[in-house]
Amino acid sequence: MKEDYLKIIFELGGSHKKVSNKDISLGLGIAAGSVTEMVSKLADEQLVVHEPYAGISLTPKGEKYAAELVRKHRLWETFLVDKLHYNFADVHQEAEVLEHQTSDRLATALDNFLQHPKACPHGGVIPSASGEFPEVSRVLLADAKDGEKVTLERFLDNHELLTYLEELQLRPGDEVTVVRHEPFEGPLVIKKAGADQPINVSYKASHNIFIRADK
Repeated sequence: MKEDYLKIIFELGGSHKKVSNKDISLGLGIAAGSVTEMVSKLADEQLVVHEPYAGISLTPKGEKYAAELVRKHRLWETFLVDKLHYNFADVHQEAEVLEHQTSDRLATALDNFLQHPKACPHGGVIPSASGEFPEVSRVLLADAKDGEKVTLERFLDNHELLTYLEELQLRPGDEVTVVRHEPFEGPLVIKKAGADQPINVSYKASHNIFIRADK
């Protein structure tokens, strides 16, 4: 579905930079060939710009559409977790259905009811009704250096990923130290602040977690 592609490009920073086919593929868990085909269709609809060997970015039209989808999706996720006490990892699919049935009026009412949350339970910023959103980290956990101390800031909105990270007991806001990158697309070894045992985070998951460096 094209909306899923627009949302993942938005999440990966496609409003401000070029996003690679590989990152979209990892984020959606879809083969690179399928990504190329859909990106071509989005470009035909003037929702993205695709520069071969450089990457993909959202057009103003694509960004407006994506921000609207993301806003409604994340408001529902926040409602489901905060008010209906859904599990952290289980809200994505429910919100996926609800976002498409949500009018702008309902989104505004939901935002008011929730007292204008800034981020969803997975750390993703919630755009305003006008489509504005603050700049967020675009740095992946996979790109952190060995020995670096970082804070997990947000997770890509993917049910499989969120279930996996919940099993590892990782949440946005956790402070971790990067121990080492295992070679040949092996796991990233990290250690949570105050924990004794290291945690192995898969190669794919480490490309779906955004961080900020601790100062």
